[in-house]
Amino acid sequence: MTYSVRQVVAFAGVTVRTLHHYDRTGLLTPGGRSRAGYRLYDDADLARLQQILFYRELGFSLDEIAAILADPQANALQHLRVRQRKLREEIARLQRLAEVAERAIEVQQTGVRLTPEERFEVFGDIAFDLSYATEARLKWADSAGQREAMARAAAHTKEDWRRLMAEAADWRTELLDAFDAQEPADGERVMDLAEEHRRHVSRWFTACPPAMHRRIADDFAADPRAFALVVPPPQQRPGLAAYLCKAVHANAARTAAEENP
Repeated sequence: MTYSVRQVVAFAGVTVRTLHHYDRTGLLTPGGRSRAGYRLYDDADLARLQQILFYRELGFSLDEIAAILADPQANALQHLRVRQRKLREEIARLQRLAEVAERAIEVQQTGVRLTPEERFEVFGDIAFDLSYATEARLKWADSAGQREAMARAAAHTKEDWRRLMAEAADWRTELLDAFDAQEPADGERVMDLAEEHRRHVSRWFTACPPAMHRRIADDFAADPRAFALVVPPPQQRPGLAAYLCKAVHANAARTAAEENP
């Protein structure tokens, strides 16, 4: 059975121009001609076209495809292995680029209006974990507190961020000291540190009543990205996120008891 150019174009998804080019270069010469001189493709031609399209999809040049089809037994496997390695390298490269683009989008959405150099300078390790802010933005999109936090973050100057991060670093040092000393999470010192964190959030972002602080702490314990915003990975210890979460809950209970003796 033979097929016209129009028929091949319809079911193979190629253009007439492509088929004519393959014919001119000798890559795919149809096995027959109609009485009017039009190209006619038989089953063997279609099988060859399928091979050509397969290799093209993998990124081979037409010259490479011609070499493979000229001696398929000697070359196909070697060429495919080389292409497989290159494709894996390209996939890895594109994945890295996609992650960089995603982070760039997310950092832009946090509202932090600093240059890239200033972000590195001010945030250090924490700069790379700001992506969590995007998810929080979606999670609490209807929250007045979230909107206020985003607006205030956008309004912070470079000096504001320096002071904010210095304050957070001092607090983090105290938290790590308490954790390493195995002080109880519901002990007075650690609850005081939890209270300091709550006031830090209120001072720099949005009013943070105990109920909200408990939800934030629950995220610290459940999502490593959230916890990385307060303790960067190089400084983290196993169990530290849960320790802080327990301290926040204990402090919230203490505050409630003080307000309702």
